[in-house]
Amino acid sequence: MIPRYSRPEMVAIWSAETKYRIWFEIEAYACDAMADLGVIPRANAEAVWKAKDVTFDVARIDEIEAVTKHDVIAFLTHLAEHIGSDEARFVHQGMTSSDVLDTTLNVQLVRAADILLADMDRVLAALKSRAMEHKDTVRIGRSHGIHAEPTTMGLTFARFYAEMDRGRARLVNARAEIATGAISGAVGTFANIDPAVEEHVCRQLGLTPEPISTQVIPRDRHAMFFATLGVIASSMENIATEIRHMQRTEVLEAEEFFSPGQKGSSAMPHKRNPVLTENLTGLARLVRMSVTPAMENVTLWHERDISHSSVERTIAPDTTITLNFALNRLAGLIEKLVIYPDTMLANMNKFRGLVMSQRVLLALTQAGVSREDSYRLVQRNAMKVWEKGADFQTELLADPEVTAALTPAQIADKFDIGYHTKHVDTIFARVFGKD
Repeated sequence: MIPRYSRPEMVAIWSAETKYRIWFEIEAYACDAMADLGVIPRANAEAVWKAKDVTFDVARIDEIEAVTKHDVIAFLTHLAEHIGSDEARFVHQGMTSSDVLDTTLNVQLVRAADILLADMDRVLAALKSRAMEHKDTVRIGRSHGIHAEPTTMGLTFARFYAEMDRGRARLVNARAEIATGAISGAVGTFANIDPAVEEHVCRQLGLTPEPISTQVIPRDRHAMFFATLGVIASSMENIATEIRHMQRTEVLEAEEFFSPGQKGSSAMPHKRNPVLTENLTGLARLVRMSVTPAMENVTLWHERDISHSSVERTIAPDTTITLNFALNRLAGLIEKLVIYPDTMLANMNKFRGLVMSQRVLLALTQAGVSREDSYRLVQRNAMKVWEKGADFQTELLADPEVTAALTPAQIADKFDIGYHTKHVDTIFARVFGKD
């Protein structure tokens, strides 16, 4: 991912230096386990750890790989240059390249997931804070983009909180599913390496041994991991799209914080554009772009092929780096989002009581009018508001068929906004808990 959308902590996970450090640890821990089993001399296992504080030379490994055309062999050759050829002769014994590559990838994905979980915690904290702040801030709810019935800004934040909280729970599960390692040798049969070696290496790296690997760790695990990131990205875009709509000039119920000195347009000095949420929409597309290739990686030939390799070398760093950046941008956006309660109220009243139509409809049916006739009476008066800018309550009071069923006081009662917010506390308790 380009530096513009990258944060150092996540980028570091995918650096060549980090990768080679994990490779070294896998090989060193495997040697320890083999020495414990008496397969190799203890002295040789201890010799491997001489490279513990070595900074592996990426350029030198690349130079060797240019000849060998094999990245793991290039690394092992470079490792031998540090610890000595004789001391290194038992390194990688009974192992295959995928033991190193797949286990390393899963270590990196677990570390990436931990960062993303912390990012989601920040987003959730911001959403909860704004939900509590605006629990009772009334705004109009919209369906199909059209005024529906009153809701609150707090409920808007609360539903986004619940959605992102589900995403976090999915990521916890995806992290657990990806946290496996395999040191099972060619075609995964342990023919040349004891399963105890795998158990030791995985324990040291915080992984669980893969129950059955066919030289590679099954890619359905990775498909689920990237699918989870794709769903989180979609939830992120859901929030961003709501904010983009609220910032439209003719709505302007909320807007991104516009900092001193910020410019909105090179041509029009008056512009204050929703650039952050538009950016988040684009970043969400990039994250979701990895889902289909990850799904297609599940299908491999027999015990192993490398059709998945080039895909994962790209999508693993790019997707986690992008989502890491986007979640932090989203958190900052929510924390600083400027909200306009007065505009929300003005927008709701723009059509002069029209949004109370269902309450009148129900009142008429409860007064003995058929639902068909009730709908006809309410819609007849509602259309005068749409088409002529009339006041809905005034039109109802002037309609003899309506007043034959409802008194003026009963009609007025149906225009109480508080009726629509009476269960907000109940919903909040469901989302955030009773405390």
